[in-house]
Amino acid sequence: MRPGLPARQTHDYKRNGTTTLFAALNMLDGKVIGDCMPHHRHQEFIRFLERVDAQTPVELDLHLIVDNYGTHKHKRVRTWLERHPRFHLHFTPTSSSWLNMVERWFRELTVKRLRRGSFDSVPILEKAIADYIVTSNQCPHIFVWIATVESIMRKIAKCKEACDALH
Repeated sequence: MRPGLPARQTHDYKRNGTTTLFAALNMLDGKVIGDCMPHHRHQEFIRFLERVDAQTPVELDLHLIVDNYGTHKHKRVRTWLERHPRFHLHFTPTSSSWLNMVERWFRELTVKRLRRGSFDSVPILEKAIADYIVTSNQCPHIFVWIATVESIMRKIAKCKEACDALH
């Protein structure tokens, strides 16, 4: 690797499996509840909700911001939520997962622990993720929006101008 050259995968890169990480970021203290599971189905999401339920004080109402993935809207998930009224799901608009602050935490996990990592198996990958969660929870970081609405809207306008110019 030399400065100025883009990072690439080698010709013999081998993916040794994947995992699904469910994570809940506490916006007040920056701590994360996370769990790796083999699939991203409603069964695993309900299992994750049960973990969040068990690891948070019962007197708190929990507002979870989630994307529009079908798993989050499954009939069994809705039934589970009806039985657990302290849970409130809020859905980000389509293609707006960047609005969800846990995505910022996912970026930190990727940059600081996963990118350029070598994991010989899924259990090793999941252990690396679990270790990162433990470490980050020891000294949690509260994510704060620093961009103003005006600066975001200017960027959107510039993107629209650029897109219109291409047509």
